[in-house]
Amino acid sequence: MGTDYFKELPNNWEIKKFGDVAKITCGVAATPEYVDASIGIPFFSARNVQNGRLDLNYFQYISVELHKKLTKNTKPERGDILLTRVGAGIGEAAVVNIDFEFSVYVSLTLIKCSKKIESEFIKLLLNTNYYRYLATRDQFAGGGVQNLNVQMVKDYPIPVPPLLEQKKIAQILSTWDQAISATERLLENSQQQKKALMQQLLTGKKRLLDENGVKFSEEWKKGKLNDLVKIDSGFAFKSSDFTNSFDGVPIIRMSDFKNGGLDIREAAKVSKEITNSLQRFRLNSGDFVFGMSGSLSNYGWVKEKDLPCYLNQRVGRLVANEQGDQKFVTYLYLSEKVQQSIIDKAAGAAQLNISVNDLRGIQVFYPVKEEQQKIAKVISLANQEIDTLQKKLDCLKQEKKALMQQLLTGKKRVKVAA
Repeated sequence: MGTDYFKELPNNWEIKKFGDVAKITCGVAATPEYVDASIGIPFFSARNVQNGRLDLNYFQYISVELHKKLTKNTKPERGDILLTRVGAGIGEAAVVNIDFEFSVYVSLTLIKCSKKIESEFIKLLLNTNYYRYLATRDQFAGGGVQNLNVQMVKDYPIPVPPLLEQKKIAQILSTWDQAISATERLLENSQQQKKALMQQLLTGKKRLLDENGVKFSEEWKKGKLNDLVKIDSGFAFKSSDFTNSFDGVPIIRMSDFKNGGLDIREAAKVSKEITNSLQRFRLNSGDFVFGMSGSLSNYGWVKEKDLPCYLNQRVGRLVANEQGDQKFVTYLYLSEKVQQSIIDKAAGAAQLNISVNDLRGIQVFYPVKEEQQKIAKVISLANQEIDTLQKKLDCLKQEKKALMQQLLTGKKRVKVAA
């Protein structure tokens, strides 16, 4: 990579070394002595740059005297860029959009753009996959402590369109950022509302109406999880059972719980012959499965496209019996009270483990099946709203990413005033 990445730029765009169009420095290397917020100046580190924005939820404070010393030659100001030098988010950039004074730690690079460079445009560039790749690659180049060397940042090739075009590109992409932020807020609100709703509905504090429009009033029963569901765990397949054959049958293991759900695209497989005598471990579409070791909050639903597949040891399955509604018992299992009971019963020093018998014996309160179904329907509607917002958010992010690729390389031009 290098300037070849930008070899098809428009004629009126230039390639510049980053250090030629911006003043680039890093923060103080020594950990300072922190002081109380009432007498101190904010001291930012890499944790204050998140998702392309400043995150002001947490920072330490240093003395006014030390701040003056650190900012004697270069003081962070509105419009500057902060670039992370360490950690999982290395190479992430945010524009300073605050007016109060602060100093920066060595985990941040401070970038002051020249008058011919629009900060928002540069921030967008730095957050593309190309520059994030450069940051990840270059942190290992110097050996020793892994961080992003300032000189390497200064050597970055930067495409420089006319200033008015930079501003227009940044303006266009900011509208996508606004839409993404608005959708993120809606999603967060919906998730919080669902959490509160589950707390009310699954404890009987909020009662719904039956088919006749009359509020349910029958007292909830006190029992065990086993009263509503059948809980079992998987088969202990031997290492010799597994196969690399394309037509093998997937086995659901702990490693198949990913991104808050079930993903069996990389699942281990066994031969079909082995599963012939293991039909009680065969999963069905809609089955709720969950982890019984390590992170006990892993769970997911088996989909039609996953079939056929089988249950491995230390993975549990929950299926409602005649007294329980499948969706209701799933939501009940995921409720705060039941999840806390699972943690309380779990044992293990290196990692937590829960047994089938312990799960079956967890105390629960539950209503008649008709009320269970009503509760499940309301929570499912809340889930549908969350899923819709999540899909919208994912779509907006993908569209912005595609548009950035076109705009920031000049493949798609914007109109600017003459």
